[in-house]
Amino acid sequence: MSSDWRSHVPQLEDLARKHGLDWSQVIFEAVPDSFMTEIAVYGLPVRMPHWSFGARYIYQLLQRHMGYSRLFEVVFPGDPGHAYLAASNGLADNVLVTAHVLGHADFSKNNMLFRRCQDQGNAHIIEHAASHARQIERHIESFGFNAVEQVLDAALSLEQYVDLDQSLRRERYPEYAPAPAEPRDDPFRARFATLDATPGFAPQTRKIRASLPPHPERDLLWFIATYAPEMESWERDIFLAVREESFYFYPVFATQIMNEGWASYWHARLLREADFIPEETYLDAIKCHSDVVRPVATGEQVALSINPYHLGFTLWEDIVKNSGIEAARRIMREDDDCSFLRNYLTREMAEEMGLFRYQRQQQGQIKVVAADIEELHENLLTDKYNFGAPRVSVTEVRNDGTLVLSHDSQLDGRGLDAERTAKVLEYIKRVWRRPVLLNTVDANAKAVVLSSESATP
Repeated sequence: MSSDWRSHVPQLEDLARKHGLDWSQVIFEAVPDSFMTEIAVYGLPVRMPHWSFGARYIYQLLQRHMGYSRLFEVVFPGDPGHAYLAASNGLADNVLVTAHVLGHADFSKNNMLFRRCQDQGNAHIIEHAASHARQIERHIESFGFNAVEQVLDAALSLEQYVDLDQSLRRERYPEYAPAPAEPRDDPFRARFATLDATPGFAPQTRKIRASLPPHPERDLLWFIATYAPEMESWERDIFLAVREESFYFYPVFATQIMNEGWASYWHARLLREADFIPEETYLDAIKCHSDVVRPVATGEQVALSINPYHLGFTLWEDIVKNSGIEAARRIMREDDDCSFLRNYLTREMAEEMGLFRYQRQQQGQIKVVAADIEELHENLLTDKYNFGAPRVSVTEVRNDGTLVLSHDSQLDGRGLDAERTAKVLEYIKRVWRRPVLLNTVDANAKAVVLSSESATP
């Protein structure tokens, strides 16, 4: 790898600032391909040990060896941010990647969803994750590998179940229900209040314990860590560590199309105006850009197989062209993928990009299978809700300690995988240490109750 790309970093940063990009410091580092794969799989440079990451690593390695994926960079938003570039990249690749990273850094500093999560402590998630990993290593030394792994099994099986509408640092629910409000404009009560109180008599207000939870609770990690009857402190630490890291990952997940499109728009624009880059390097970088943002689906196209770089880049180019860069920056600050696609992926744009599903007929003709823009939005966004996981909430803790969960199948629009559900209920029971029930529906939309008791061998 040529190291000349580093000399272009200050020049690209100056050019980006002239265009109004604003970012926290980014630390660039070139690393071996094997390390790139590891941090892409683990999601962070240092993270808690668990067998599931090893399974993901093998899958990523196979994808790479079969030519299905290539990692140019991995970016971790924060203050400072960290960008890891593959040491095998050529000069042109790393010049493009540097410009791409600056777009990501501008997005993560200014997008409201990113800022909300970072303001709660996730701006330094790399250091926090390293601390979590060291903490878990100490737990392994104290309690044994198997005991810690069982808690990690449970916590990581629920890593999608956080509530971004709540604060990262949450207080417990009030122990008692609020006193009922006095009726207003009641003549009898008003007259009674004017009477002299009986000497020595003080009215007593009976406290009523609040139901637990007082409303359906989506943040399963927080609820179990806070209310599990016999959970030990080190087990709670693990649950809360997984929860904190999930808060960090959520904005990345919820703005992928916007974020990758924004970074692609800016790397293309910066490269076009970077007259300090040698012509040969520029041409190679533009070819790399074309590979990154090209559409990938062919044959019977399915919306979910679209390239997020291509979709996001095309929409941002259209927005800047028609509304200007200031309007684009406002959208970048305020939207996530759901509002972005609903507001700016029009039927005309979808047709231009060929996003509607089509099917090749026997005679060679092309038949459009679906051309409903609302259906396309739903297909693209279905997995954007709740980290792509089924909607499950805690609805009750019974007197005997049984934990009752409910699957909102109607709003969710999907069923549950029976084998995975049974395994997750088994995991939860290990840390809750009481029976766990899940209300859901079967394949015929008939109400059923799944139990950890039947899930446990």
